[in-house]
Amino acid sequence: MVVLPRLRLSRLRLPRPRLPRPRLPHLLGRPVRTGPGPEALAVLAAGRRIAIELRDGLDAPRAAGAARELRRLLDVTAVGLVGLDGETQWGGRPDNPATAAQLIERVRRTDSRSVRGDLVALPVHARDELVGVLVTQGRLSAGQLREAAAWVGEALERGRLEASAGVAEAAELRALRAEISPHFVYNSLTVIASFVRTDPERARELMLDFAAYTRHSLARSGDYTTVAGEFAAIEAYLALARAVLGERLRVQVRIAPEILPVALPYLALQPLVENAVRHGVELGPGGLIQVTGEAQGGECVISVEDDGAGMDPAYAADVLAGRGKPGSLGLVNVDRRLRSVFGPGYGLIVETADGAGTRVVLRVPRFQPGVAAT
Repeated sequence: MVVLPRLRLSRLRLPRPRLPRPRLPHLLGRPVRTGPGPEALAVLAAGRRIAIELRDGLDAPRAAGAARELRRLLDVTAVGLVGLDGETQWGGRPDNPATAAQLIERVRRTDSRSVRGDLVALPVHARDELVGVLVTQGRLSAGQLREAAAWVGEALERGRLEASAGVAEAAELRALRAEISPHFVYNSLTVIASFVRTDPERARELMLDFAAYTRHSLARSGDYTTVAGEFAAIEAYLALARAVLGERLRVQVRIAPEILPVALPYLALQPLVENAVRHGVELGPGGLIQVTGEAQGGECVISVEDDGAGMDPAYAADVLAGRGKPGSLGLVNVDRRLRSVFGPGYGLIVETADGAGTRVVLRVPRFQPGVAAT
């Protein structure tokens, strides 16, 4: 028996960007006691609420809630938050709103602090870029005001990073959709055309399979499907692959019925099967693809195995870390999306060695709050 080295993607994760740490205790103007007293816990809870309310920016409606929380933390008459456009969101009301508006416009023009009595307007920066204005009315020191403005900027920067992570995840899904092999499409259509006259019924069935395959691969609605939905597209793909590769391709599929309703991201399984066919059969010496799936407690475990040439484990590690050849992003994109949705304890495991084939194991929870097929 050949024991293949197992590569866990959890050990190959790319470094995550370090997010700024809010400096909440200084907003009250005094250090927090070492013990977890009620005052410290209240400050931390308020800081968390403010960060959540600032996720969409200073001009979003939820910024008013952040202004109210800041007013309570700073113990002042009024706090205003405003971006480079839009209206000021207030917690409390300043004595002279017209003066406050003048100070805000001055900060927007000069990117510097503006003061009139106890009414102070300060620039708010995120990544050294002016993004808005913080206005306070009350007795606060210059240091306290700087800390408040800096913390608001850091909360906004955190929101931008979270939004960027969502954009990156969507880009990875688009990259997977873009990896449909033109060579496979061409061969599939050529095979279908060859049956049009000799076997019209077979040509019709293959054309329906081609339509199902492309519809699933290019789907634009919804973030999640089910194991059953993924396998419907996989069956269509395998029917086309068998028509192209003929007797070279043999497939064994054993899926336990209880995992068919499990929800998972679109194109989580299909790229694994396509990768096995392409590298294990089409470009390699193998011919057998085995797909198995079962429930293991509260988890769904699916493996895709080929008997092809396999690969050097060191090169596999590079592929899974995103350092492989162009066009080899399928596995790492799937793994990143699984970890983003289900957490770092889930994702892909790859077992391979030179001359010993490749086995890819997908592990996800059977039930996950907020994850449902559409």
